[in-house]
Amino acid sequence: MKLLLFLLLTSHLFAVTLHLSTASNPARLNPILATDAGSSEVAGFIFSALVKYDKEGKEIIGDLASSYLFENNTTLIFHLRKDVHWHDGQPFSAKDVLFTYNLINDSQVISPYTSTFKAVQSVEVVNPYQLKVTYKKPYFKALEIWMMGILPEHILKDEQNIMNSSFNTQPIGTGPYRLTKLEFSKNIELSAFDDYFEHRPYIDTISFHVIADPMTRFLMLKSAQIDIGALEAMQLERQLNRTFHHHFNIIEENALSYTYLGFNLRQKKFQDPRVRRALSLALNRQELVDILFLGHAAICRGPFLPGGPSFNREVPLPEFNPEQAKALLREAGYDATNPLRFEIATSNSNSIRPYAAQIIQHQLRNIGVEVTLRVMEWQAFLNMVVFPRKFDTVLLGWALSLSPDPYLLWHSESDKTGGFNFIGYHNAEVDALIERMEGMVERNKLFKIQRKIFAKIVADDPYLFLFIPNSITAVNRKITNIEPTISGIWHNYIDWKKE
Repeated sequence: MKLLLFLLLTSHLFAVTLHLSTASNPARLNPILATDAGSSEVAGFIFSALVKYDKEGKEIIGDLASSYLFENNTTLIFHLRKDVHWHDGQPFSAKDVLFTYNLINDSQVISPYTSTFKAVQSVEVVNPYQLKVTYKKPYFKALEIWMMGILPEHILKDEQNIMNSSFNTQPIGTGPYRLTKLEFSKNIELSAFDDYFEHRPYIDTISFHVIADPMTRFLMLKSAQIDIGALEAMQLERQLNRTFHHHFNIIEENALSYTYLGFNLRQKKFQDPRVRRALSLALNRQELVDILFLGHAAICRGPFLPGGPSFNREVPLPEFNPEQAKALLREAGYDATNPLRFEIATSNSNSIRPYAAQIIQHQLRNIGVEVTLRVMEWQAFLNMVVFPRKFDTVLLGWALSLSPDPYLLWHSESDKTGGFNFIGYHNAEVDALIERMEGMVERNKLFKIQRKIFAKIVADDPYLFLFIPNSITAVNRKITNIEPTISGIWHNYIDWKKE
C-alpha cells in the first residue's frame, strides 16, 4: 500500500507539462460545432478524425480509419481501426461515424460542416469496422470532408439539444489527450490518454493559459512561463535578448495566409489588363517585405500554398519594372494630364495592412498614379465596402489551404450576394477547369488541373498578390522531436518529449 502511494505521488511530481496560451475561452469543445479558434485548437487534441494529412501535407492517410479505397468515382470504403477506445473506455465503431454524420445533417444543429457534406448521398455501416460512403457525383474533396472529429454515439444518442449539451464543456473523444480541467478565463488542462491507439503521448499534460492580451502573452513567453508562442517580426528582431535565445529555438516557416490588392473588375478602368499589369509592375514587393516584416515574409506568387501540390512552380515571381508600368499606362490613356486615380480600402483589424496601403500609395505615386486610402473598422469595412461591392480596390487576405477550393473565390458563379468572388472575376477557361477538377478523385490529376488554374489566374492579374508573412514560433529548447513541415510543427506532437 505504501509503495502504491509512493508511486502515485512521485508520478504526479515528475509529470511533464507543456505550457501553451490561448487568447480566448473555448465556446464549445465539440468538433462539429467549434467555430472559434480557441475551441478548435483545444478540441483538436481531444478528438480524432477518420483521415488526416501526412506530415508533408501531400497525401491523405488514415487516422481512425486504418485504410480507405474508392470502389468507383462515387463510392468510398473506409476500413476502421479495431484498437480505438473513447476516453471513457468504450470501443469506437462505425456507428459513431454514422451518428456524427447524421448529427451534422440534423436541422436542429448549426454546424460549419453541414455544407461540406451536401455532396454525400448516403453513409452505410457495413459492419462495426467498415463504412460505405456514396456520393451524389464525383467530388474532389470526398476524403477531406472526413477530417473533422468524430463524436461518441453511446454518450450523445439520447441528447435532446446538442447545441447546449454539457458535453460541449465535458467532451469525451478518442484523441491523444482528454480534458481534465476547464477554468474559464484562467486555465484549461489536458491529460495524456493512456489508451490512445497510436501510443500514449510522451508529454503528460498540456496546460492552456487563457490570456486575452497579446502583450501579456509575449511577456509570459519571454519569461519562459509559456513553452511555445508566436512572435511578430519586430519582436524577434528588436525585443528579445540573448537569454531568450538561450532558452528558445526559433522555427520560421511561411504562414498559411497571403495578402492581396483586389480590383473591382466591374469598373471600366480595371477591366483593361494593361492597367492591372502596370500596377503590378509598379509594386516593389520586396520593399514591402523588408519594411513591414524586416525580411520575415515571402513575395506571394499566386493563390495556392507555396510548396503544396497545387502550387505552380513555373510561375515566376512578380516583376518590378516601373518604366514598363509607365509605358503600359500611357498605352491605356493615362499620363500626367490624365492620371489614373483610385482608392484602396482596408481594415485596421490587421495591424500591418494600413501600413502596407501607405507604402503601395507611395510606390504608385512614383509612376504618376494617385491613390487615396480608406481605413475602417472591420465590421464596417465588410458591411459598407466589401459586401455591397462599393470599392475601387480592397487590401485583404485569405488563408492558404492544403486542399484549395478555387470555386469559392474564382468561379463566375461565386460573383453573387454573399459570395467570395466580390471582385467580379470572370474567366470561362478558369470556370471550366474548376468544374472539371471538382469531379476528380484521382489526386495527381487534380493537382495538375489546379496548377493550370493557378497560372491562368496569375496571368489575369485580378489580384495583385503581395506577400506571405512568415509564421515565427518560439519553442522551449527542452522540447525535442519537433519536425517542422509545410503543415506546421504539430503533426507529431504525441512524439514530443520535454526534458
